[in-house]
Amino acid sequence: MSAPTAAAPSPRGRIDPTRCSVTAEARGDSPAGTAGPAQRWLLIEQPGPWGRDALTQSRFDRGVAAGLTARARAEGVRVLLVRRPGDRLADSGRRWAYVDARPGSEGLWWSVRDGDADLLDAPWDGSVGERTQRPTYLVCTHGQHDACCALRGRPLARALPAPGPADVWECSHLGGCRFAGNVLVLPHGFAYGQVSGDGADLVAAHARGQVALPWLRGRSGLPMPAQAAQAAARAELGLLGVDDLPLRSSRKLPGSAAEEAAGVERFEVVLAGPDGDVVVRVESRPSEEAAQLTCRALHPAHSRTWTALSVSPAG
Repeated sequence: MSAPTAAAPSPRGRIDPTRCSVTAEARGDSPAGTAGPAQRWLLIEQPGPWGRDALTQSRFDRGVAAGLTARARAEGVRVLLVRRPGDRLADSGRRWAYVDARPGSEGLWWSVRDGDADLLDAPWDGSVGERTQRPTYLVCTHGQHDACCALRGRPLARALPAPGPADVWECSHLGGCRFAGNVLVLPHGFAYGQVSGDGADLVAAHARGQVALPWLRGRSGLPMPAQAAQAAARAELGLLGVDDLPLRSSRKLPGSAAEEAAGVERFEVVLAGPDGDVVVRVESRPSEEAAQLTCRALHPAHSRTWTALSVSPAG
């Protein structure tokens, strides 16, 4: 996958050249195929500050946090703290939301809690709360997890031109810190990285019901080969609708002993196109050089890169 043509500029005097997001841009790291595995989320409004572990190192009730962590793990739900852009010390409206991004079940429902303990017994299924009809934008600003997320994310969250103030939130760690500014668009769960400028093109795309391909990391919850295949097929076929090219199947292709030793993997992914299935073959391999993948990394590591080998009709 090619890297986005326009990456978020480094705030002058604030990000030095050694920061992970700066070095990732210099290397041309592509965010394609790097969205996380979650498909369901619990969003909890909690103004800052947030520690490295946002849920337990914030003003949130720590006893409740342990219970929420256990329940979320058991139910396959990811917990994110959220706050209004720029209002790190404001009083909380004690809002919370359940989000479902599974294809065919997409939805986001906002509720208000009387106390943190309410979340332990509240249904996480969309049966309570007010359903949001517009896209909701979460911008990672979790500086205690990685400085790049704060330095790039906070200005982006303040500038993002969404229709209303309730549509944009700062959030805790999303992953892929080297791709800051990172944005998660709900309820469909599309993850973006290296979002440029004020994010106006991203917002405009989702207002049309489309993805913003230049910054697309992938749809959360899909296997990485499928994310990479979707990005390649969208670029090749011009199919940008949020529901276009759903996954039918994905299988790993056999490789030689030498390729396996080198960490090279190939996959055949079948996507449902408007005129029949589309078959995409993608290849993943370790990056040639080890690099600092987060600002807190103690040792360099190899990332994985994705390349589309072919996009063709089935048959």
